[in-house]
Amino acid sequence: MPKFLPLLLSSCLIGSAAAADLTSTEIRWLNAASPVLEFAKTLQLPIDIIAQPKAGPNDVPLAMGFKEGRCKLVLSMRGNPNAEGVLANVPDGGRDVLIEAMTAHEVGHCWRYAQGNWHALPAGFTETGHESGENPRLLALSKQLRETRREEGYSDLVALAWTQQRHPAEYGRVYAWLRQVRDDQPASHGSHDTRAWLKLARQGSAFPAGSNPFDQAASLWSTGLLMPE
Repeated sequence: MPKFLPLLLSSCLIGSAAAADLTSTEIRWLNAASPVLEFAKTLQLPIDIIAQPKAGPNDVPLAMGFKEGRCKLVLSMRGNPNAEGVLANVPDGGRDVLIEAMTAHEVGHCWRYAQGNWHALPAGFTETGHESGENPRLLALSKQLRETRREEGYSDLVALAWTQQRHPAEYGRVYAWLRQVRDDQPASHGSHDTRAWLKLARQGSAFPAGSNPFDQAASLWSTGLLMPE
């Protein structure tokens, strides 16, 4: 059975009762993630944390899922030899800020879901053009890829807006790392090809002033939606 934990984070430390059930890698990631999760808690985002007892072959270390109106932040690190592969070339002392950015990305998904906007375009936007083909399954898959790519673009911007707010001196490094992750995607226009949005945020000053990274990201996200895919 997966380990299920409510948000037990306080002052960047995992509660002792929860820590007893977690691995050292999981504890480190959750400690690094705690500023974002504490912020999400102040917004009353419905987040549960789940540590999988054994990762699947294609699982990423940190992901957000949804079930019955709640967001599920899933850690898939046990039995996963590539759990920290995304940080392989990052010195140990520089990893926490990247884990924090990854967490902000995932919480961005929860924000969209909690607001009832998952896979929805902003007010005033409609999808133009018409895609045709003989295979309805492929057409549905193409639509799903577009919708997922847009959500990933939004959440990448949330991660960068969070970094600009909390770690402005680290913005360039976080941006370069995230851009490299997206450049390494196997194919352009895939579900995680967010480069159209990343191009708009090369500098932290691209984000409008504000205290909420979700709103800050929304402005640039809308601009990116106007760019041809």
